[in-house]
Amino acid sequence: MLFRIDFSTNNPPFPYICKKIQPVYALLKPILFLFPAEKAHYFTVSMLKIILAIPLVGYLFRSFYEYEHPSLEREVFGLKFKNPVGLAAGFDKDGKAFNAMAALGFGFIEVGTVTPVGQVGNPQPRLFRLPPDKGLINRMGFNNAGADAMVERLKMGKPKGVIIGGNIGKNKLTPNEDAEQDYAICFEKLFPYVDYFVVNVSSPNTPNLRALQDKEPLTKLLSLLQKMNKAKTKPKPILLKIAPDLTNEQLDDILEIVETTKIDGIIATNTTISRANLTTEKSTVDAIGNGGLSGVPVRERSTEVIRYLYGKSGNTLKIIGVGGIASAADAQEKLDAGAVLVQVYSGMVYAGPGLVKSINQSLVK
Repeated sequence: MLFRIDFSTNNPPFPYICKKIQPVYALLKPILFLFPAEKAHYFTVSMLKIILAIPLVGYLFRSFYEYEHPSLEREVFGLKFKNPVGLAAGFDKDGKAFNAMAALGFGFIEVGTVTPVGQVGNPQPRLFRLPPDKGLINRMGFNNAGADAMVERLKMGKPKGVIIGGNIGKNKLTPNEDAEQDYAICFEKLFPYVDYFVVNVSSPNTPNLRALQDKEPLTKLLSLLQKMNKAKTKPKPILLKIAPDLTNEQLDDILEIVETTKIDGIIATNTTISRANLTTEKSTVDAIGNGGLSGVPVRERSTEVIRYLYGKSGNTLKIIGVGGIASAADAQEKLDAGAVLVQVYSGMVYAGPGLVKSINQSLVK
C-alpha cells in the first residue's frame, strides 16, 4: 500500500486544506452582516447545501467540522445522542436543512416550529441583529409550510446518527380554546418521523400563545398529548419549551405540571421579551420593536431558570439548556446548572459554524 487516507472525523485527510476551512466564516461574516438577517440566513444555508453536494469539497467540509469521541455520547429520554450539542428550533423551520446542518457535527437537530397549516408568519423585516450584544431579535411568527410539507421532507431520510426532534405549535388564527387540536394534529402527523417532540407554548410572536403556559390550559394540553402518546406501540419523549420570563412561582407550577403529566423534560429557555441591560443603542432597539430576544443577553437568565428547576426537582428533571451559548464555556455553564444537553442557534451567527466542534472538543478535554 503506497498511501492511506484516514477517514475518521477526528483525523481528516489533507489537514492543510481542512485548516483553511476554519477562517472562511470570519471572512464572510462582515459581508453577510451587510444584508438583512433573514436573507443572510437563507443564503448561508443554500451555500452550505451547494458545498456539501460537491463530493470532495463536501467530504473535506465534514471532516473538519464533525468531531466524535466516546465520552461525548449521552443516553437521555431513552435516546442515544452521539454528542450533547443540538441545533435549536427556529433555524430549520421547514425541515429543509437538517441533513446539511448535520454536517456541522450536531448530535441532534430540532425542526420547526411546525403548525398544522402553512402560514407566512409576520411581515418582513422580522429578524434583526444586535452586534454589540451578540444577540438577535425575531418576530417570525411560526412561518412554515405546514405539517404535511414537513412530513414529506422527513420522509426523505434523516442524517445517520443524528437525533431529530419535532417542535410543534398552533396556527396564528386558531383561538387558544382550540389550540389542543392544532398540537394534536402536528403530533399525529410527525409521530412516525421524529425521535422526540417539543411543545412550544412560549414564543412571544404568536398572539396570546404564552397564555397557554398557565397551569390549567397547559396541564390539559400536555395530558391530551400524553394520552395520544401512550396509545402508541412505542411512545416518544415529549418535552415542554418554556419562556425565560416566568417567575419562580410560575416555574413551580411548571414543575407540578411535569409531575402531573409525566412528560419527559423541559427545554429552557425560549427567547425573552425583556430589553434590560443591552449595549445596543436604545433608539435602535426601540426602532426594531416587538419580538423575542435571543443570544448572549438571555444567557444568564436561561441559566438561572435551569438551575432553579433542576434544584427544585431534587436534581432529577431532564433539561435541555438553550439561550446565549456562544462559546464552550457558555455550554459548560448550562451543563453545570443541571442541563443534560444543550442547543445553539444565535451563537452560531456570531461565532460561526465551528462553535459545535469547539464545544465538543472542550467537553472531551
